[in-house]
Amino acid sequence: MERAETIEILAVLKAAYPHSFKGLTIKDAESMIKLWTNMFQSEPYEAVNAAVSALIATRTTGYSPTVGEVKEQMQRFKESTELSEQAAWAMVSKACTNGLYGYQKEFAKLPPEVQRAVGAPEQLKEWAAMDSETVQSVVASNFMRNYRTQAKREKETAMLPPDIRKMIGSVADGMRMITE
Repeated sequence: MERAETIEILAVLKAAYPHSFKGLTIKDAESMIKLWTNMFQSEPYEAVNAAVSALIATRTTGYSPTVGEVKEQMQRFKESTELSEQAAWAMVSKACTNGLYGYQKEFAKLPPEVQRAVGAPEQLKEWAAMDSETVQSVVASNFMRNYRTQAKREKETAMLPPDIRKMIGSVADGMRMITE
């Protein structure tokens, strides 16, 4: 989202919550515009606008939403299209049925977020070799917990501004190099 679009969003918020902006100086307004532009720089205007509109329509408090609340609302919109942990497990369970010989091919068919939760193609092969009762109980439970944790981590990371995500990625890469 660009500066001009940020100003439009903040103007809508000011119209909806006039007392939240009461007494705002030009310097304060510039700081707010800069902050919101930075926080939403990688987000499309339409997504931010939709989240703000949803919050205006549903909030019962009389105060303007924060950056975090708008990002959280945007994440809720994204979550409605994401796989549930049960749906992800169903895909993995199906992949395990052909996992002894076609584990690499089956792994490649899985969506990236499911692949990350599985870990590696060889994991499918290991699960396929286990008895089905253990796979459908213990392995399923562990996978779903792992998938849920990973989804939460990815959600939190997605809400960060791009420069912070990049910095975290650099730190993580540096730590990987140290452990190797």
